[in-house]
Amino acid sequence: MLILTRKKGETIQIGPDIEITVTAIQGEQVKLGITAPKHVEIHRKEVWLDIQAENTNASAGVKNLFGLIENMKKQ
Repeated sequence: MLILTRKKGETIQIGPDIEITVTAIQGEQVKLGITAPKHVEIHRKEVWLDIQAENTNASAGVKNLFGLIENMKKQ
């Protein structure tokens, strides 16, 4: 993990297209502004993990559905 120190108003550049700017610091909270192309998904980690879990559950449901269809064909 790369650790960088930034002050309010300072920016981190990731590749040619992504900038992360510290917009505010209030106590233990840091507000970040992110500039990135529209095709780049940006989520808080806990939201991203929820999305991944939902995708896994949805794909398991589809696999179960195909399994049911195959069983029905065999009957």
